[in-house]
Amino acid sequence: MTQHAASYTNPDLLGDSPAWMSFIWLAFGIAMTLMIIGIYYLPVDWWIRGYLYMGTLFLTASTLTLSKALRDRHEYERLVNRVKSARTEQVLSKYES
Repeated sequence: MTQHAASYTNPDLLGDSPAWMSFIWLAFGIAMTLMIIGIYYLPVDWWIRGYLYMGTLFLTASTLTLSKALRDRHEYERLVNRVKSARTEQVLSKYES
């Protein structure tokens, strides 16, 4: 079986498509650019713009950190469940024979 065919039978090998990754990065870049431009053209004092830029920076950084932490947690739980499942199968196979 080829690696491409194996990726459809083994859910651990499935990944995001290049088109999806491109869309995600493009959407992120457009959103960040429009936010920065929008703040720049606000009719407010410079210190308010600075505060909004700082808020945008920290909100973006915390969102990226949160998404990474959630992904890591999901992968950890998936690994733990696979180990528990393998142990259960091992115990059941001993009792079946």
